[in-house]
Amino acid sequence: MGDPFPRLAMVAGEASGDVLGGLLLDGLLRRWPNLSATGIGGPQMELRGFRSQWPQEKLAVRGYVEVLRHYREIAGIRTQLRRRLLEGRPQAFIGVDAPDFNLDLEEALRARGIKTIHFVCPSIWAWRAGRAEKIRASVDHVLCIFPFEPALLAQHGIAATYVGHPLASIIPMQPDKVAARQALELPPNDEIVALLPGSRASEIQYLAPRFFEAAALIRRARPKVRFVVPAAPGRRLAIERAVRTTGQDGSIDVVEGQSHAALAACDVTLIASGTATLEAALFKRPMVIAYNMNWLSFQIMRRMQLQPWIGLPNILCGESVVPELVQHAATPAALAAAVLEWLAAPDRMAAVQKKFATLHQQLALDTATLATDAIQKVIQS
Repeated sequence: MGDPFPRLAMVAGEASGDVLGGLLLDGLLRRWPNLSATGIGGPQMELRGFRSQWPQEKLAVRGYVEVLRHYREIAGIRTQLRRRLLEGRPQAFIGVDAPDFNLDLEEALRARGIKTIHFVCPSIWAWRAGRAEKIRASVDHVLCIFPFEPALLAQHGIAATYVGHPLASIIPMQPDKVAARQALELPPNDEIVALLPGSRASEIQYLAPRFFEAAALIRRARPKVRFVVPAAPGRRLAIERAVRTTGQDGSIDVVEGQSHAALAACDVTLIASGTATLEAALFKRPMVIAYNMNWLSFQIMRRMQLQPWIGLPNILCGESVVPELVQHAATPAALAAAVLEWLAAPDRMAAVQKKFATLHQQLALDTATLATDAIQKVIQS
């Protein structure tokens, strides 16, 4: 039956991975209360007793050019972690997203007989289809959060289980906007726009100023609109600096964390492409998705893109249900105009909220238990 109290290693490379890792640990700890887990994670994982050997922020880098700037440090962390894990030999390693970091590590560990599991299928259906061969060489099992992924992986000989999206089980089907506004000390009846420029330093650099300049234009058109920015852990000072730089002091409320409260409280969100867009959809919030990054990184990613959309809500719905403004199209004027179009069209807002409710129902499973069942089978195989 295997060790009743497994020793596991995990790596979650950014804030969204930390949330997923924390939810996964909830299921693992219910099965094995004395579970030992170590590696690299953030505050949500540490709350569950996880021991992080490096700050998670060291891995939170997006874009090819940005990664190159930090490559030596990141590669050094991976080399040291691999050495420690091969010496300590956990019963399984679970890579939580962060495929650029985790797949190489998983391949090295698997070659030395350590079971490897990857939580969140790398987006081979969106870009980098050639990565399937890398996954097959690196991973014993993939835990998929979207229902179409296991069949796609099976075509490449990769074992996988659909476990639902963990966020769909913790985000209520009907968010309490009134309570969220009270918690954030926001007025109950004003129009609220949540600004989520991302959690990475590069996202704040490239997106936050555009978002805050767009906020000024929105306020000019609708003076009573209020703005709230949930700053990711460790990013509040950078966000507040960007607010000051764009001259928006006093007109934008910056709060520490509380991204879910901000999404529950808002009427519309202006949001960076990434996992947060799915969270916004689960909160049934109309959104404008934006992205801007280093020019060279964008050119490389654009050539590998397989889908006509970058935002998860559009990809999962299979249509353009919310606007996407990418790279040069993501001007403050265009962002402001797209948000104002939502605020002026309550019928359109209601229609997209209905679509998001259907999507929520499709993704809501007991993810923690299903994932733990799959992990136990891998450990015992």
